[in-house]
Order: sequence, then structure tokens, then C-alpha cells
Amino acid sequence: MNASTLGTAVPQVTARAKVLGRARYAGDVKVAGMLHGKVLRSPYPHARIVRIDTAAARALPGVKAVLTGADAPRAMWGVHHKERRILAEGVVRFAGEEVAAVAAATEEIARDALDLIEVEYEELPAILTVEEALDEEAPGVHPGRGNVSHRIDFHIGDVAAGFARADLVYEATYSTHAQYPGYLEPMGTVAAIDADGRLQVWTSTQSVFQARMRLAAALEMPVSRIRVMQATTGGGFGGKIVEDANSLIAGLLAIKTGKPVRLVNNRLEDFLACCSSVPERITLKLGMTRDGIIVAKDVRIVAECGAYSGLSAEVMHVTAMRSDNMHRLENVRSNAMLVYTNNPPHGAFRGFGGSQMQFALNSHIHMMAETLGLDPADIHKRNAHEAGDTSVHGWKIGSTGLRECIDQATEALAWKEKRARRQAGAARSGVKARGVGMAAAMHVSGNRTIGNWDGSTVVLKVNEDGRVIVHSGECDMGQGAMTMLAQIVAHELNIPLAHVHVAPPDTDVSPYAIGTLASRVTIAAGNAAILAGRKAREALIGLAAQKLELPAEDLEIADGFIRSKLHPDKQAGIADIAKLHIWRHDGEGLQVSATWDAKTVMHGDVHGNIAPAHSYAAQAVEVEVDTETGQVEILDSYVSDDCGKAFNLLAVHGQSNGAAVQAMGWVLYEQLQLENGRLANGNFADYTMPTADAVPMLRSGIVESIDPNGPYGAKGASECAILPGAPAIANAVYDAVGVRIAELPITPEKVLAGLRALRERGGSHA
Repeated sequence: MNASTLGTAVPQVTARAKVLGRARYAGDVKVAGMLHGKVLRSPYPHARIVRIDTAAARALPGVKAVLTGADAPRAMWGVHHKERRILAEGVVRFAGEEVAAVAAATEEIARDALDLIEVEYEELPAILTVEEALDEEAPGVHPGRGNVSHRIDFHIGDVAAGFARADLVYEATYSTHAQYPGYLEPMGTVAAIDADGRLQVWTSTQSVFQARMRLAAALEMPVSRIRVMQATTGGGFGGKIVEDANSLIAGLLAIKTGKPVRLVNNRLEDFLACCSSVPERITLKLGMTRDGIIVAKDVRIVAECGAYSGLSAEVMHVTAMRSDNMHRLENVRSNAMLVYTNNPPHGAFRGFGGSQMQFALNSHIHMMAETLGLDPADIHKRNAHEAGDTSVHGWKIGSTGLRECIDQATEALAWKEKRARRQAGAARSGVKARGVGMAAAMHVSGNRTIGNWDGSTVVLKVNEDGRVIVHSGECDMGQGAMTMLAQIVAHELNIPLAHVHVAPPDTDVSPYAIGTLASRVTIAAGNAAILAGRKAREALIGLAAQKLELPAEDLEIADGFIRSKLHPDKQAGIADIAKLHIWRHDGEGLQVSATWDAKTVMHGDVHGNIAPAHSYAAQAVEVEVDTETGQVEILDSYVSDDCGKAFNLLAVHGQSNGAAVQAMGWVLYEQLQLENGRLANGNFADYTMPTADAVPMLRSGIVESIDPNGPYGAKGASECAILPGAPAIANAVYDAVGVRIAELPITPEKVLAGLRALRERGGSHA
């Protein structure tokens, strides 16, 4: 009997614990003697801290510590630049920056103590726009440095010659805005000092080892004196990699008090503390032949990181170059700059810079297709890579289902028929006008940019009952990493999925791992799990062969036994063999370890095969635009995801549709409202996210391109699926009413303004 669940629809192995309320999130962790932490944040986007008086707060009964920047280590922390203190000292650079922290016997006492801290600020002029920051007379957000945090500049091929031979050259500017990750679980940490003086941290994170590294650097401690354990994590979407200060402050409070400290953000605190996606202004110029071949591409990007750069430089890098690899290009030029302001910091977000450029690129291709009388879907397919190609940046394309994704999505929407009806004038009549739009995208599965390793290690322990414990440092934040690892190990050992348990990541126990980012876990940890599973299988069969006095090649694992293929009556239980592995001369518990590292290279600036595989997606949508109110309603959506090989149909469809909804929120509903640098809508009542009644019945499809480097052909799923949503909707709005909105979000006010401008130019939506 084959016990494998690969390729079927399987509930996540963590689902039961979650629906029964047994899953332990960071906020659920309770330790004897635990204190409760709270953080005082700056009300100003830029100010000098003149004086902090904590005496009254310290005197409040139940308060155990009140810390300011003077109580924190001198080390600075950050990703691209080490430029941030655990608690601000001397100056605050954004409204919401952490100024003081309290630990008290109860959360209520801690909250009351915050009100007793007196801070005298001298408000300073704040730089709140990129234009202000780039003014030659503007002071530096960080003194002694200009307001440009990072630059990217490259030129491949001959862009001028490419434009010279183009039949159509089109240039336009697009603006994208910041999006809050919107995960259900705000950031939370419990930190404690154990009996040996080591810092123990339970936290909501996408990478326990990246979290440990940052804690060690900021707290000036050796990494081996810190243990980080991933609590059940209720979503991350990039926001829980390495940019939040929650665990740092909890750790500092635990060190200073010697007591366990629980620090969990409320929703407003999380809005203030979590990095939102990077806002960018993209000027794109494309040259195209009359049959739709792209011959030149020129990009200029101005991105805003806010007060601290975090991962924004890496995000901008993706915007500047990743989409170049989706099409067969020869001539590409890009110039990008990342700019500091006194706004809250921006950083990693699902899609990691891809959404911004795909909005611009797909909008652009739609406009050029219309001018040339072509179908934008055909333009994407004509320029698409084939498997085996090498892209303009040296990426080796092992598999690609881009064309298949486009066909699947457009056919599901009856794309050609609806376009034909609209072009005949049927859809642009009356108050409500309908239109269709599509977009395509690519993403990486793995990314050799953090350092010269993009691998993963998986350790398997076969217990005496024949069941297996899996140890991996890769984090599951709801996307299903634990289920994927369990499925692979169960498949390799031909045992039931229920006989495999994946332990949560723990830096003291788990093998080193980079973490959940860049859609790398399935391809990296999945391959390592295959290797580990085969090692365990070899060890079990090898020992069974000795016991049964049969050749190893004659044995198989099935139905809980290791048995002869030729003589099924000759068999031994898996549990018996696992026990025998211990109880014999020189025996030991059966434990194996395997590591897989991608055969990729560190890129030299903008060239090099950095990813072992690449994911693709396409989306087609139909919208209805009310020309009297400007309201946009999505009537239908179909997103197609090339994930190489789908291990779990339920998980892939769920993740793809979730990504599509997150894109719908970005393009139509969500917008952080800053008033003089202060966030005005930091809650789910005022920050409008799409709800069930705002989205259509979600539809998705899977393309299996079978990647040569992926585990059983698989590669990353779901992250690529967020990329085409915004431009597909923008293209559909344009198709419906003739209004091209190049500045997100698409609001009713912008639609109505566009319709007015259209009428003034003598045009009409009809």
C-alpha cells in the first residue's frame, strides 16, 4: 500500500491544534513570575529628546523596570545599515519610534506606568516626502549622511540601439503605496533568563536564526547565549523576518529585570512598529516592435524607506531587476535610489518588490498592446522564456509555465470572447461598464544573496515505535511548511502522514536554517527532506536485511513493515527495526541528517544565477465600474500558479487565492493615512481591508512545469500569485471605462477624476 499524500488535498498538520484553540502563539506562552511589557512611542515624526523623567513610573507599585535609550547597549541594529537603537536616544525619527519600555506585574500597571513617564521633546522639522528629502538643502534624516540610503545603476546591452529599432516607444510613470501586512496575529514575544543565565525567547518569527543573530548583535551577546523558539505564527507576509523591534525590547526587559517578560503588540502598536511595503515611483520606458517583441527597457525608480532602511534596499533591488528575467530581453537599463524620510519604516512584504514593478510593467504592456492592435496576453507569451534559456541577468531557467498560466487564466475568464464584446462597444454602455484585464509575473524560489549558502538541513529521528520526528529550522507561518516536510518524509518512508511529527524551530535543537523568505522553503528544505528520508530508509532496510537475512534490494517498506518483495511473509516491523538499531552492540537511536544546497552563485551586482528555480503566475479579472460613483467591483478572478509540482492541492489553492485577495486589498482598498507623519488609521476599523463581500468567488488553477532542481519537480507557490493582481485590475478598469490609473490605490475619486478628464478631452467611456 502506498501511504503517500503527495499531489492530493491534505489539511495542514497544524490545523487541528489551531481550530481547537490548542496552538500556542507567543502571546499564549506563560512562564512563572512573568512580567508584562509595554512600550512608549514617540508622538512626533522628528524631535530631539530633551529630557525623560521616569521617577513616577518607577514608583508605581508593581512596576519592575522602566528603561530608556540610556539603559540599552550601545550597539546599533539594522539590515542594510546598522543605524537604529533598541530604544531611541537623543532623537526620534518617526512617529511611533520606541522611546521607553516598562515591565510590570500586570499589563494594566504597565499601561498606567507609560502615562507617568514624562518626556520633553523639542520638535524638529520633519521630512515627509521624497521630494523634500532630495532637496539639496534638506538636512539628513541621519546626520552626516545624505538622504539617499542606497543606489542601483546598471546598463546591459545597448539600450539606445534597442529603442532606435523599436516601432513603438512608450514611457509613463507609476506610483505605488505602502501596505500593512495585515496578519491576524500581532507581533509578540516572551523572553526569559534561564538558570544558566541564557536568554530564552519565544517569538512570532519567520526565521529563528535570523532573529537570534539580530538579538545577539543588538544586545551585545554571543549567539550561543541566546535560544530562540518559534511560537505558532499567525501569518508573516515578510513583516516578521528581521525588521521589528518587539523581540529586542522584550529581551532587554528580561535581561534588566531577571524575570520573564511578555511583550505583545496591540493592533495600533503593530501598525506603528511593523514595516509596511516600500512605496515606489517607477518611470518605465519600453521599446517594442510592431509584432510585440520588447527590444529595450529603461527604468528609473525612486523608493522610500522611511526613517530606517531595514530591508528596503533589497526590496528595491528586486523591483529594479527581477522582472527583467521574465522576458527575453537584451537591452536593459535601470537607475534606482532609496530615500530616507521621517515616515514610519518600510520593508519586506510578500512579493518583495515584485508587486511594484509588475504593476508598472503589466500596465505598460497593456497600453502598448492597444496601440499596436495586439492582445497583451500574446505579447507576454511571445516574449516569454523557454526552459533552458539564460536571462539577461544570467538566470538559468530550469522550468517555466508562464505561457500555460496565461492560457489557463484567460481561458477560464473567457478572455477573448469578453474582449471581443467590449471592443464591439457592448461593455462600455450604461452607468455600469464592464472590462477585463490580465497580467503575468515571475518570482524566485530561493535566493543566494544573504551569503554564499542557500541550503537547508533536515534531521530525522526514527523513534522506537517506528514514528518519525523531523527537525528543521525553517519556519511555518501558516503557509504549510510543516505539512510539506511531513508529506515528503511520509512519502519517502511510505508511512502514514500521522506518523510524522515536525518539531517547531528552536535554535538549540534545530539545524541551522536561513528561514522562510524568498519562497525558498519548499525547494531547499524539501530537497533536504528527501535526502534525509532516503538515508533513514536505507538505514532501516539495511538493518532489516541483516535481521531477515535477505538482500537489501529485495526489501520494501509498506503497511508498517519492512518486507520481502518476493516473499511477503518474511517481514519485520518498522518499530522492531528502530528498536534493534539501539539495542545491539554499538547501537544508537536512529537519527540521520541531510543537507541540500542550491547549485547557484552569488550575483555580482546584477548578474548571476541566484535562484535554483523560478515561479510564474498569471491572473485574469473582470470588473464592473460604476461611472456615477467611481466604485470598482471585481466580478470574477482567476489566478494560475506555476508551482512546479503541487504537493498539497488544498494548500496551493488556498495560498494562491489568499495572495490574490491581498493584491485586491492593495489596489482597491488599503491605504495608510499619514497626517504630518502620524498614522491616522492604525486599526482594522479605519484601515480598510477586503472582506468576503468585497471579493468574488475566488478561482485558481495550478500549472505543474516540473522543475529539474525542485523536490519531485516542485518550487515555490503562493508568493508569485500576489504579483499580477494589481495590474490585472488596473487593466480591467481601463478596459471598462478608458481611464488609466497609474497611481495606486484605485479609488472612486480617481476613477471619477479620470472620467471627467476623459470627457474634457472629448472622449467618453461609452
